[in-house]
Amino acid sequence: MVMNNSDDTFIREVNEELRSEQLQNAWKRFRPFIIAVAVLIVLCVAGSSLFDWWQARESSASGDRFLTAIKAANDKQVDEATRQFEQLSKDGFGSYPVLARMRLATLKAEKGDAKAAIADFLAIGQDASVPKAMRNVAKIRAGWLMVDTASYDEVAGQVEELAAASSQVRHSAREVLGLAAYKAGNYAKAKEWMQQITEDNDAPAGAKTRARMILSLITASGKLT
Repeated sequence: MVMNNSDDTFIREVNEELRSEQLQNAWKRFRPFIIAVAVLIVLCVAGSSLFDWWQARESSASGDRFLTAIKAANDKQVDEATRQFEQLSKDGFGSYPVLARMRLATLKAEKGDAKAAIADFLAIGQDASVPKAMRNVAKIRAGWLMVDTASYDEVAGQVEELAAASSQVRHSAREVLGLAAYKAGNYAKAKEWMQQITEDNDAPAGAKTRARMILSLITASGKLT
């Protein structure tokens, strides 16, 4: 029994020695590869951190420039605000170039150049590089301006697809379409759009109030029986 125990101990020691020798040989053989992988991992982590830092810095800088331009616009320094927004639309970071383009269109509308503002908003709405949510907002902004300058069919051509039940901006789109139809004297269509607002449980209270006002005007006009 003692001999067997000695044999077992000897075998274990031999096996451990062999494993140790195998590990040493494997390390010698694959050391360059292992070191290269480790260095690559460190560089990737460092690169990712550096990129995140750069993004945060650029976004913050563009945000500061955007707020400065907004302040200039609020202070009625239209030319200065226009200059800053134009520059930001060219070299801003993240979403700020698009936001600057939208603010430029708004400035044009405020100056009374509705035609140019509509063209700018529609250009944003058709720009595939712009996030869909922002494209939709731009189309709605164009639609509001078009109510006073375009036919119902022209407004519908830009906005009607946004009035679908699945659309996030359907309430605004329906309101634009209802007002455009009302202005065009198409009271049946105006009533249809406004009723969709009042019957939508998710419609904002303000939109429902305005829709009910238009419906009351339609009823008072006696155009529909």
